[in-house]
Amino acid sequence: MRAELLPAAFADSMRALLGDEEYTSYIRSFGEDWKPGLRANGLKIRPEQLKAMLPWQLEPVPWVETGFYYDADQARPSRHPAYYAGLYYLQEPSAMTPGELLPVKPGDRVLDLCAAPGGKSTQLGARLLGEGLLVSNDISNSRARALLKNLELAGIPNICVTSESPERLSQVFPLFFDKILVDAPCSGEGMFRRDGEMVKDWALKGPAYYAPLQREILAAAVTMLRPGGTILYSTCTFSREEDEGTVEYVLSRFPDLELKPLDTGLVPGACGGIGLDGCMRLFPHRIKGEGHFLALLRKKSGGESGTAGDGGLEAESAGEESWDGGRAAYSAGRLAGDGARTECSTGRLAGDGGPAECSAGRLAGDGGRATSSTGRLAGDGGPAECSAGKVAGDNVRTGTEDLRGRRREKAEARETAKGRGAVRNFPGQAKKGRNTPAAADTGELEAFLEQLSLPVPRERLSVRPEGVYLLPAGMEQPPSLRFLRTGLLLGELKKGRFEPSQALAMVLKKEQYPVTVDFPMEDERAVRYLKGETIALAEGEGPVKGWCLVCAGGYPLGWAKGAGPVLKNKYYPGWRWM
Repeated sequence: MRAELLPAAFADSMRALLGDEEYTSYIRSFGEDWKPGLRANGLKIRPEQLKAMLPWQLEPVPWVETGFYYDADQARPSRHPAYYAGLYYLQEPSAMTPGELLPVKPGDRVLDLCAAPGGKSTQLGARLLGEGLLVSNDISNSRARALLKNLELAGIPNICVTSESPERLSQVFPLFFDKILVDAPCSGEGMFRRDGEMVKDWALKGPAYYAPLQREILAAAVTMLRPGGTILYSTCTFSREEDEGTVEYVLSRFPDLELKPLDTGLVPGACGGIGLDGCMRLFPHRIKGEGHFLALLRKKSGGESGTAGDGGLEAESAGEESWDGGRAAYSAGRLAGDGARTECSTGRLAGDGGPAECSAGRLAGDGGRATSSTGRLAGDGGPAECSAGKVAGDNVRTGTEDLRGRRREKAEARETAKGRGAVRNFPGQAKKGRNTPAAADTGELEAFLEQLSLPVPRERLSVRPEGVYLLPAGMEQPPSLRFLRTGLLLGELKKGRFEPSQALAMVLKKEQYPVTVDFPMEDERAVRYLKGETIALAEGEGPVKGWCLVCAGGYPLGWAKGAGPVLKNKYYPGWRWM
């Protein structure tokens, strides 16, 4: 975009913010090309391996260990088999910073509250290394579908993808998360150089529109943060009202919240906050990247914050916790309330803009409505209904239900003791009904799982009419929310036949499945496979029978069904190379 097209009101505000001399440098940056980036997926490949693999010149992003710049005139990274193998994510370099500076470690419970399209979530998920829990949320159902695709392409197994308001999540998860990222919707001033369309939005909805929304979102996030936990608040705007002003607002509202100073030396060219020390600002005339703002907040240990649920955290010892306040009771890693949840998981992967199937196997409406387990529809933007037709979270298990639950658990324990956790005994399995796979139908599933070198704890498996899921640890009975995914979709059972999912292929390493065909990255058959074509095997590559994991350069791309010297393509249609 040309600097002379900037709105006069914005130019005046930037001059006041930066001063005349630095404002001139900022305006000069509009005459320079912005530099695109990509980030290596640490779950699958080391940065130096990726750099050696790709045929283009990559330049490291100094402040992001896995980040690189590339030349858009020489490279088309979205048209390479390594991209389809989930080895990297295309991301503007400044946008890599929040996911890099939030101190996530394996085993954490992490929330990405405004997560779509998924760049920061995939970064956080990679840092968890498959341990702990990542809840990625976007209030827009269509954007949440794109988020789901990117998380599954990255091979992140321990996910829950939701499409809820921050307020609704705060009712279900009071004082629950160790780390929270709030990359808030904003007026987008930091992106003006890269995307001139953002200027049009700014003219319609400027800082005065976004600041109240950001404060509401960030306040909801604070109520979901555990004592001792941290929040990284970020925007891609320069407005002090949206940046430091929002941080000052939550600091004044929540006395047990403190600002943890960010070291601006970590990002060459970064500067501190304006009128609030400890924040970080990135300007395009100072760094090789676009505009960003970051602030790290910590909740002091031992304190409760503002409106953190009606009951807050009741039990924090011996691994027991509660999701209280008349909502979902969570004890010893299990949620009370059989059938109190609404699942909007797809039996298949949610493709680009494709509809997501709910647990009843029906389609969720374009308005983001999720169908409950009764087949009723939750209202647009409203709470999802539980199986009893009540508002989600109002169903608290009675003493009679607790007794039934204990009896069921004892029966499951007896069955498990008979053998090796037969599929029909999985705690997450739906109650038997007309659409639920019978025990006799799950033999092929069990046989397939036996072939995997991937650990699949049977107590975390859930067999439902629309798919078979490996649930995240601690989420064996997820609460009543509009989920697009809970955990890893392993595949589907169709009339006793098990069909593994695209998501499972992306989680696996080549050596974790016994039957593979591995094409070199430069082999044109890798691209033909990604386009959905049937593949003829060369002499010495076959014959292949049954399910086969197709790889490129040693990294899985998806599934095929071997028929001797031919591979019948089972690559997920919604992801095909077009």
